[in-house]
Amino acid sequence: MSLINNAAVGKQSKLMENGFNAANYILNNIVWLLLVLSIVIMGLFQPVFFSSVILGNILVQATVLGILTAGLSFTILLGDIDLSVVGNMAFSAAIGTLAMKAGLPWGLAVVLIILTGLFFGLVNGWLIAKLKAVALIETLAMNLILTGGVIAVTKGRSIVGLPDSYKWAGQGRIFGVPFLPVVFIFVYIILYIVWTRTAYGRSLYAVGGNAKSAHVSGIKVDNIRIMAFAVSGTLAGLSGYLLSGYMGAVTTTFGTQYTMNSIAAAVIGGVSLNGGRGSIPGILGGVLLLTVIQVGLQVLGISSYYVQMSGGLMIFIAVLIDAIRVRIQG
Repeated sequence: MSLINNAAVGKQSKLMENGFNAANYILNNIVWLLLVLSIVIMGLFQPVFFSSVILGNILVQATVLGILTAGLSFTILLGDIDLSVVGNMAFSAAIGTLAMKAGLPWGLAVVLIILTGLFFGLVNGWLIAKLKAVALIETLAMNLILTGGVIAVTKGRSIVGLPDSYKWAGQGRIFGVPFLPVVFIFVYIILYIVWTRTAYGRSLYAVGGNAKSAHVSGIKVDNIRIMAFAVSGTLAGLSGYLLSGYMGAVTTTFGTQYTMNSIAAAVIGGVSLNGGRGSIPGILGGVLLLTVIQVGLQVLGISSYYVQMSGGLMIFIAVLIDAIRVRIQG
């Protein structure tokens, strides 16, 4: 009799374990399920959505958001956050393009933009790691400084008349394919390798999971944190270059549409706001999902007011998904 009971209990435990694993799998990959569902729904309402022009435009539109989100995700993975990425992106682009207008060769201007982004990322990282500033408040303050700095250095005017050589990365094609998605894919391949195949990637997860345990195990937590913010700043600078090349200008509202979408894309993609969990493929899915919804609503002729509202709805859903994921996975 006891053998039968033990067998029944074992079977029930196995079923519960399988159910738990299935729930984990769905939660970890829900972004891809939502992405496929969104594409199918958009295509049913508007078949032109499946055209190569629209799908190519989605990849182009996703590039800047994707690179910005990937950099931000380094800090979220640590349980911190970098709210200065948009301000950093805009200020770096403004500094580089103004220097170029003043006579700096366009190639050096691009380097200046990326180095400017790196500089402010290092400042953020040092203040947060060494002075123990609260990341949320410090990066919010930095964002206000940098967005105000854009208005100050441009005197409220847009920077236009950028040379074609500078704009090529944002507007050019290679073998008939827009160059922006090529950069997008290349960056994600590099970051995937960093997160999954390097000691630094393993350290990111360790610090995000439990910083004290990581410190005890010999990981230099402060250095990991500073480097994460440095990467975030560098990719913000790169995003600034690509967006300014795509737009052919730097405006006083440069990149503001990415402020909350970058956070939403990361969280929907599975990067936990509590730190220690996330993946590059998940982030990619989150970026594509947000872009598909925004482009799809425009293709369907939905009012721009509702398009903006959809962004807020996606952020709300992202928070709920993260809360449910943490509750189930522990």
